[in-house]
Amino acid sequence: MTTRRTARLRRTLLAGTTAVAVTAVTAGIVAAAQEPAKAATGPELSLVAATTSVTLTTWKEDPGVYLDLGTYLIAEGTPLELKVTRKSYKDPVTVTQTVFQGGKTKTKKLPTGTVKDFSGLPGFSEITFTDEAGNNVLTRSESFCPNNASGRVRPDAPSTSKYPESCPTNPFTLGSVWGVEKGWAANTYGGSYTEPVQLPAGTYTAEVGVAKKYRDLFGIADKKATVKVTVVERSYEDEQRSTGAAPRSAKAGEHAGHAGHGAGHQAPTAHAGHAPGHAPSPAEAAAPVTSGAGPSYNVGHGPLKAAPPALPWALKKKQLKSAPSPRAGDSGGQTDGSRQAPALAPPSKRPTGKPSVPDVPKPDLRSLPAYGITVTDGAEDIPGKDYLAFSANVWNAGPAQLVVDGFRSPGKDKMDAFQYFYDAKGKQVGYTPTGTMEWDPRPGHEHWHFTDFASYRLLKADKKEAVRSGKEAFCLANTDAIDYTVKNANWHPNNTDLSTACGEENSISVREVLDVGSGDTYTQDLPGQSFDITDVPNGTYYIQVLANPDKRLQETDVDNNSALRKIVLGGEPGKRTVTVPAHDLVDAN
Repeated sequence: MTTRRTARLRRTLLAGTTAVAVTAVTAGIVAAAQEPAKAATGPELSLVAATTSVTLTTWKEDPGVYLDLGTYLIAEGTPLELKVTRKSYKDPVTVTQTVFQGGKTKTKKLPTGTVKDFSGLPGFSEITFTDEAGNNVLTRSESFCPNNASGRVRPDAPSTSKYPESCPTNPFTLGSVWGVEKGWAANTYGGSYTEPVQLPAGTYTAEVGVAKKYRDLFGIADKKATVKVTVVERSYEDEQRSTGAAPRSAKAGEHAGHAGHGAGHQAPTAHAGHAPGHAPSPAEAAAPVTSGAGPSYNVGHGPLKAAPPALPWALKKKQLKSAPSPRAGDSGGQTDGSRQAPALAPPSKRPTGKPSVPDVPKPDLRSLPAYGITVTDGAEDIPGKDYLAFSANVWNAGPAQLVVDGFRSPGKDKMDAFQYFYDAKGKQVGYTPTGTMEWDPRPGHEHWHFTDFASYRLLKADKKEAVRSGKEAFCLANTDAIDYTVKNANWHPNNTDLSTACGEENSISVREVLDVGSGDTYTQDLPGQSFDITDVPNGTYYIQVLANPDKRLQETDVDNNSALRKIVLGGEPGKRTVTVPAHDLVDAN
């Protein structure tokens, strides 16, 4: 249970970490990869160091070293594949391994308590640092997300990995898939999930091993990787003088603008952290912890505390565009998770012919309980005013994508919106009108919003409405991986941030997509979005997140569109508080 009161929500922007391909293959990796494969009941896993030495940076103004040591877990023979699920929020998180053998698969349930959430295998790596005199100066363990920054380690390995690029961190995630493709290696560095360590400038020897319980569980040899580590101290001020870089932003990431999803969406937050040996430039400093209710992009694809960025997103997108699209296992409406979303560009003309709603698979929109709940002054700093801010997510449980196209008549301010339907082969077989899209010119938005996608209400203890949010128009994006174990889940959604969807002011048409297994988080933190609770009495209330409130969208089920989160308001005007009880086993706000 958490009780929260803030004078003002910080306008923090997550410095996103991106998935970085392993471009340099060392002799150690080659040797490991060229060993003949054995007939095994699971993947052959080994821990290797990509380099014998790395240089890491500690900043004089903000000391701390991120331990990206260049150690990787290699999977040979068959992939390492884990499915992590919970039946409901009343049930603990469990993990099952998929074992590939003789062209067939079988499942192996791992011991209860192996994982507690969806962020990775806890305590996987064990790291020991010794100084030049041989003294042990640091011992720590780190979690491991198998979906970390990765790349193939031999030329005949699959050209792309079918597994997702990060481990989800939304507190209400229901299912995830983790994996290391065969012939691939995944970075064991915990990235944004770890804390930096305090190490003075100097030379050290780092030994990295896999904890015994995981060696026994996956048959990993007890062989440690050794890396020479040089820690150098640098100064932001010196960097600015030598490079002419922009001054470091106040409090590492504060921004004046705002957005519904979050200002400045960037790349999907991968779990990889920053590139070896490179700390952030002053303008790229890591963002501090956010409440979850303040603007932050892709809050469910990666952590709320960001490590420094790894690779410019423009370069990453270029790499993705040049990579062939995986199609392994796709057939007749079935998918192994590797099928790609259809092109985001809609037709340039509105549909002709008679609208119809064919008997084909449709999306199933569901709401998650609100989280990141806090009391704020709404950034207006009006004495005596109190607002209840929160994050809300609507996701698609499938088995079909939600595809909405908007078409604009020349000179009009709004677009007419249509929902499209597809058969099992991906052929468009129908459409129906479904409201409108409108242009939002406010800084931080500046895109087309689809109206009536969801609504938010503050309900009294008797479930009658007390306050309604003014936010009812949305730009759809797959910001959160909610359940990648549902049928037809797309493990590689295209539009995971607003840079890939929602159009421009002069667009004549727009396509917005919510993919199967993914959800879209909006933060409600400004007046008109958040609830004005200034005159709302203290007591018990429920935040309701309601998808498809007017039932304009065609779904497989409209009876599961509402989610409630219990809260208790207290305090006095200008100093209101909110207490957020646990939601079943989920004691996260």
